[in-house]
Amino acid sequence: MASLNVGSLGEYIREQRRHAQYSLRQLADAAGVSNPYLSQIERGLRKPSAEILQQIAKALRISAETLYVQAGILDEREESGLELRAAIFADSVINERQKQVLLAVYDSFLKENAHAGANDEAGAGTSAGRTQDELD
Repeated sequence: MASLNVGSLGEYIREQRRHAQYSLRQLADAAGVSNPYLSQIERGLRKPSAEILQQIAKALRISAETLYVQAGILDEREESGLELRAAIFADSVINERQKQVLLAVYDSFLKENAHAGANDEAGAGTSAGRTQDELD
């Protein structure tokens, strides 16, 4: 997964806040975070958790996945399992380390399945080139 790009995330949140015509204080209240904390996020001084990003996204009425991509938590090209990844990040019952472990296990399953699929295709390709006598 990509590293957290705090500066552009803050700029993006500020842009979305202005587009929604919220003051900093209004968005902080709507998202349930302190005004100084949101200000630090917007200025790129603080790294918000996935839960905080979800709260901000909800207040801005944008998808949490959009903020996760902006934050570098999700890769924009990762289409497979996007909803699952977002649900894991949004879960407030497990901690950040546990979320990372779950995602690592999921990614390993995806790689394993991709490898198995490549082997299946390679096997199909070799048998397709054989004559019927060779197959019998």
